[in-house]
Amino acid sequence: MAKNIQLDANGFRKFGFRDKIAYCAGDFGCNMSFALKSSMTIFWTQFMGVDSIAMAAMLLLVQIWDAINDPVIGSVVDADRHQYKRNKFLQYIWVGSIGLLVAGAFCFIPWPTAPTIVKYILFVAGYVLWDAFYTIANVPYGSLLSLISSDPVERAQLSTWRSLGSQAGNIVTMIALPLLIYDASQNMVGERMFLIALLMGVIGFFCFQFMIRNTEIRVNKEINVNEEAPKFNFLEAMGNFLRNRAAVGASLMAVFMFIGLYGSNTAITVLFQSYFKNVQISGFVGTLSMLGVFVFMPFVAPIVKRFGKKEAVAAGMILYSFAYVLMLILPVTPDGKGLAIYVGCQIIAALGNGINSCVTWSLMADAMDYEEWKFGTRHEGTTYAMYSFFRKTAQGIGPSLGLVLMTMVGYDESLKAAQTLETATNLRYYVPGILLFAGLMQLFCVSVIYNLDKKTMATIEKDLNERHKND
Repeated sequence: MAKNIQLDANGFRKFGFRDKIAYCAGDFGCNMSFALKSSMTIFWTQFMGVDSIAMAAMLLLVQIWDAINDPVIGSVVDADRHQYKRNKFLQYIWVGSIGLLVAGAFCFIPWPTAPTIVKYILFVAGYVLWDAFYTIANVPYGSLLSLISSDPVERAQLSTWRSLGSQAGNIVTMIALPLLIYDASQNMVGERMFLIALLMGVIGFFCFQFMIRNTEIRVNKEINVNEEAPKFNFLEAMGNFLRNRAAVGASLMAVFMFIGLYGSNTAITVLFQSYFKNVQISGFVGTLSMLGVFVFMPFVAPIVKRFGKKEAVAAGMILYSFAYVLMLILPVTPDGKGLAIYVGCQIIAALGNGINSCVTWSLMADAMDYEEWKFGTRHEGTTYAMYSFFRKTAQGIGPSLGLVLMTMVGYDESLKAAQTLETATNLRYYVPGILLFAGLMQLFCVSVIYNLDKKTMATIEKDLNERHKND
């Protein structure tokens, strides 16, 4: 079988489907663990009985640690000069995958009768442990994209397949979890979450192992171990990131995406519990947000070639924002007709967000090239880790802000699924409101701040190819 493997001009296995499916499997593995976060707030407030404001504060606290943790891990990876049998990024992913086998389950220890302070300790300790292993796997995984290929179209394809893996992992959990963890009264049966999290950890481990064994590193940016090797300058790398408009623009897009996503996530669950009174189908409806990925996936390469990533994402964000204007003004009533309108608006939003979901990771790979082109330096681990820093900060701000705003419009966690009609109606407007805000801000970031249009990327690719030939 080895004799049939086609090699490229540099002696590496030719880029193809094997690379795409392996990279896809990596994010599927990540999301077997990450997607469980969508149930975390309901588990700790409605099942464990933690006050919503206290939960908001703890989410913000652990997410600050989460955000700090990412650049630290990124700098450790960048500064690591050890020569591993496999690529160092793959080695770190292997270590992270071991920890994620069980770490996710520690966030769902079912002990609702525990003293309040014990509940706080359980949540914070469980989350910190899970986050440490997730970061060890995820930060190097994101950096791999720019090392598997230097071709911008192939990177866009890898980004698309990563999104496919992410969406597939989300689909599994979004559909299955509501069916498994909610009873006929629309309330969570929290005892099941621990075993479900363990099972997903095992699935994720095998996905990571598949990815590690099928990944080919073609862009050699490793620093040789010798006395003349330049020392890694963490502050310089951070400074370059902040001067890198492309990296800042892509990062701020992620910030507002997650503020919208996580700021509405718990509210959507409660909306289906108390307004539509059918939380079991909430996961299925939620999967419609992934429709755009599957629609645009076959056409990513020609769209990027014809229009450019920046231009295509901006057009999509206009449609995405329009969908939530419709949801605000149309009669989304608590019956079948209103649910149909809600679903229709979500489909339009999904189509608007589709191209962004397909190319979002390759925007950062292009930003890494921009750093090398503009500053003459390249710190994949730190650049991606800073991107992850902003993403995870937003992942803390989003649910914390969401819980506070939900409380302001009447949400009471002690009522569980039996929220008042006034509160449920308020949430019907709150959900599209925060998602519209997020969409408009993403449109601003990609249109005004992110500066790598189609013409600029062509120039960068040409210049870097010439530099690398002369190295």
